[in-house]
Amino acid sequence: MRKILKIIYNLDLNKILIIGGAIVFIFVVSFFIWWLGGKGIEVNNDRDSEIINNLPKSPLSGINCENSDKRPIAVMIASDPITRPLSGISQADIVFEIPVTPSGLTRIMAVYQCEEPDEIGSVRSAREDFIPLAASLGVIYAHWGGEREALTRLNNHIIDNIDAMKYENVYFYRKTGIPQPHNGFTDFERLARAAEDLNYSNKNTFSGYIHSDKDLSKNILNLADTISINYPSPSDVVWTYNKDNNTYQRVRGGKPEIDKNNSNQVTANVVIVMKTTSTYLSKDYLSVTVTGQGDATIYQKGIQINGRWEKDPSQLASKLFFYDTNGKEIELTPGKIWVEIVIE
Repeated sequence: MRKILKIIYNLDLNKILIIGGAIVFIFVVSFFIWWLGGKGIEVNNDRDSEIINNLPKSPLSGINCENSDKRPIAVMIASDPITRPLSGISQADIVFEIPVTPSGLTRIMAVYQCEEPDEIGSVRSAREDFIPLAASLGVIYAHWGGEREALTRLNNHIIDNIDAMKYENVYFYRKTGIPQPHNGFTDFERLARAAEDLNYSNKNTFSGYIHSDKDLSKNILNLADTISINYPSPSDVVWTYNKDNNTYQRVRGGKPEIDKNNSNQVTANVVIVMKTTSTYLSKDYLSVTVTGQGDATIYQKGIQINGRWEKDPSQLASKLFFYDTNGKEIELTPGKIWVEIVIE
């Protein structure tokens, strides 16, 4: 009997030792992983932050990025409801939106420098009103054909451009399941290759906007949490300020504007409302004034700054300036910029 009890005792003791050893082992391994992992993550984050902070700033957005010395590429993008959600729209450094028809349908020019989207589109035709804006930034202008006057000027090489009508299935492609002309797409890699094949310079020539992340003076008269752009539905746009991250979130046609590439809602750090005039050409075309000068309102960090825009009409490549009421160029908060052009 004593022998049997001894055997049972030894078995229980062995179990206790095994279980206890396993618990100690798990604790030690877990602690080691936590300690090493935590140290590694902390070091990597610090190193990554240091690397990013040491990169030069984009002249467009004022953000540190490795592509800041490279020439931006602008892409004409559709605005029709059937094309939503758009691909790559949240990744642009600066975006221009202009009404292009008397009914208020808009078109978008997205300019890329820091980020390189895996897909951009749908790509649409060039419009003459966008050419001075593209030239002002020194971009390579990508488009899918264009209106007659614009295409004539582009074919005469008024600015470096990449036309999908010439390079379909080379630098551009069509996607199945989407009706034409809304099924044309490209990506940054294809466009960069096109620019190289066409011997376009890759050097940035844009002098840049002035950027500052300093706090802005707020008062009851300049606070603005909501920006309503009264394009006719379904092109109507509302930007809502998020004070937690100092961005404006975009809603269009009553729905959040989502980027198909990443499922993120489109945001901007700066929204500029640029007021101008237009001339009726036909039921499908407006001629919108984008040179000269006019009123502008700049929204950043939850406040609005009243001022004006100005672009020399005698110089195609002249910079598009934004001034305050004292005639001083406005310092823009670093980050993505949307320029909403509205017709008075």
